[in-house]
Amino acid sequence: MIISYILTGIFVFTCIFLILVILLQSGKGGDVAAAFGGSGSQTAFGPRGAQKPLEKATVIAAILFMVLALLFSLPGFNGPSSVVKDGAAVAQPTATPAASPSPKATPASTPATAASPAASPAK
Repeated sequence: MIISYILTGIFVFTCIFLILVILLQSGKGGDVAAAFGGSGSQTAFGPRGAQKPLEKATVIAAILFMVLALLFSLPGFNGPSSVVKDGAAVAQPTATPAASPSPKATPASTPATAASPAASPAK
């Protein structure tokens, strides 16, 4: 199915994009001035101006990631397959075994010796 390859490519791109967008976001009060101990924020976009597009991109990428992950988890998305059916074909023997001789009967009346004379310690 060509659609599964396309969706897999979109999924991989979404994963990489989501990682990058999350790493680009700064923490609470995390502009450059706050990193060096400065309290005033002198950025071009204001204190939180650049954060809004990154937040929107994160939300969109996260939703796309979750939808695609749920789509891939559906049974039968990548074609019909069964673990039971595939495993049964491998487990069947291909050739019939040759007739094996009957096992020799061991006499049940022969008792096993508990200790042999060679194994007894010398005094």
